[in-house]
Amino acid sequence: MQIALLGKKEMLQTSAPLSVVPYVDLKRYTGTWYEIARYPHRFQEGCVGSKATYALRDDGKISVLNECYDKTFGGKIRYARGKAWVIDKKTNAKLKVSFFWPFSGDYWIIDLGKNYEYAVVGHPKRKYLWILSRTKTMERNVYEAILSRLKDKQYDTSKLIKTSQQ
Repeated sequence: MQIALLGKKEMLQTSAPLSVVPYVDLKRYTGTWYEIARYPHRFQEGCVGSKATYALRDDGKISVLNECYDKTFGGKIRYARGKAWVIDKKTNAKLKVSFFWPFSGDYWIIDLGKNYEYAVVGHPKRKYLWILSRTKTMERNVYEAILSRLKDKQYDTSKLIKTSQQ
């Protein structure tokens, strides 16, 4: 539902609360994920070949390594190291991630393949979105089905940028 604010250019959009997957086995979730598509944001500007690698830590948190090539596949590798932790122990699908303390962001797993072959990560206010895959490519029918479910979750899929993978 949209509500027009008289005298304002912006629209205030109210959305249903964002749902997450029922349960995430963190051991199965760890490993390397390739970015298939994402919402645009400043911290990934110019990235190609983006991927994320997650590993369980001894303290129960998850180490995060995000990598991409700068502008071209021959460009310098950019990376960011961080950590994530579960904030919803019932599902393991709601996490916080931090790349520099004390700042952290929401990392919600909102769609997940039966065999952990793909994952979709969102934000409760729908300002971030990533479609991830265990492989550098994704079958078109799988991608289209994900887009359909994202529309049902009130995401604007027209804002997605497809990520170039080598």
